[in-house]
Amino acid sequence: MSGASGTSGTSGASGAPWPDGLRFAFGTLTVFPVAVSRWDREAARAGMLCAPVAGLAVGLCAAVAGGLLLLLGAGPLLAAVVTVAVPAVLTRGLHLDGLADTADGLGSGKPATDALRVMKQSDIGPFGVITLLFVLLAQVAALSQAYGASWVGGMFAAVVSATIARLALTLGARAGTPAARPEGLGAAVAGAVPLRGALLVGGVVTAVGAFLGAYDGMYGFVRGALAVLVACAAAELLLRRCVRRLGGVTGDVFGALAETAATTALVVLVLG
Repeated sequence: MSGASGTSGTSGASGAPWPDGLRFAFGTLTVFPVAVSRWDREAARAGMLCAPVAGLAVGLCAAVAGGLLLLLGAGPLLAAVVTVAVPAVLTRGLHLDGLADTADGLGSGKPATDALRVMKQSDIGPFGVITLLFVLLAQVAALSQAYGASWVGGMFAAVVSATIARLALTLGARAGTPAARPEGLGAAVAGAVPLRGALLVGGVVTAVGAFLGAYDGMYGFVRGALAVLVACAAAELLLRRCVRRLGGVTGDVFGALAETAATTALVVLVLG
């Protein structure tokens, strides 16, 4: 997860949290010029519930870029590369960095305290490099296949995978999820989202994925819903592994959850 953009400090003001939640989601999860006006627990809760909306915006930008290249005569592979690059740019690459750091921490074989120290280092180790390589290859390959089948399918995959990636953050921030460190964005959002709210958002994203997938008939309808469910299941497995291994979640873990969910969704969408 990226750091806040234009954070103005903590505010204890009461009132409807949703405008503040949207600012929190866009200001911490994207590079869009949105000032985070509140940095308290209530804003964090609303922000994580709004995370899929930020993902939808990122996915639309990626889909437009890929579709535009196809319109200009580029092939599916180049369109796929650009579609993968856009979310990385719009998050300053911090979700990918979180994935690499989490892979290094989990792969280090060290106790939780030492593993967290490995994750906090600025360099990327062999586990992180290998994980990034295969994840990016999988994303590009899946999107290239989707664009090769139809431009609509490729753009659909770009939008849905980016939205699902941020849904994984909503579910990962649900009540009962501990923070591995007492500071940082991971600690700010860990356990902030009520389980009922997380499941409700998950249900909405699943329904939207199925509805949009209906462009390809009933099979697309089922595949759209299945992509959400399988991607969330993969992210959940990683979340549980991180909680057991590290004692909780960090900002890096949230980045890893997002990339894991996005990659899984893309793979599911091109199967069959």
